[in-house]
Amino acid sequence: MEDRASEPELVLVFSGKRKSGKDYVTNLIRDRLGSEVCCILRLSGPLKLQYAQEHGLDLDELLGPGPYKEQYRADMIQWGETRRRQDPGFFCRLATRGARQPVWVVSDARRLSDLQWFWSEFPRQTRCVRIQSSEKTRKQRGWSFTAGVDDAESECGLDSGVEFDWVITNEADAPSLEEQLEPILKMATEAVSPSSSSSSSSSINALNH
Repeated sequence: MEDRASEPELVLVFSGKRKSGKDYVTNLIRDRLGSEVCCILRLSGPLKLQYAQEHGLDLDELLGPGPYKEQYRADMIQWGETRRRQDPGFFCRLATRGARQPVWVVSDARRLSDLQWFWSEFPRQTRCVRIQSSEKTRKQRGWSFTAGVDDAESECGLDSGVEFDWVITNEADAPSLEEQLEPILKMATEAVSPSSSSSSSSSINALNH
């Protein structure tokens, strides 16, 4: 590592299908722990930045949830795959650069190579979490099947062959997210330094009241 002083105490790597609620769940964790303790790292951020620069596109629109991003998604996936073949850890390194909080939440792992990079760089700290929702629920959130996207490795690369530390079901009839996230938040609290754990402990205690 280039900067060992910034090495995290816990790395939570999240994956899930489009519209499964990855951003919602990871934002919830960050809000519970506090931004001084926890940061969200998006692997798609540096990918979209580089893609926008090379193609003369609007980065803010690419980062947003609207239709602009969907126009370029398939091509952006192929472009990203080419970069990853050349250097599997390229986007992971860019996404983690400058992160200083003790808990890192990676919101959008999509390929086994993403997980392998974090397992290799942070073997003690890395835990993997899968967010799952039914197709019916995802359609209610605006998802529709897109050939070249939903059947590509970026959506299917982690569907099998990975033993996740936790699987979170983001459905109305599932146990509450607060209940499902409690063991993850507990691990995060225990991982951080004593000076930080008091504030995050109060956040977790608030879940039970």
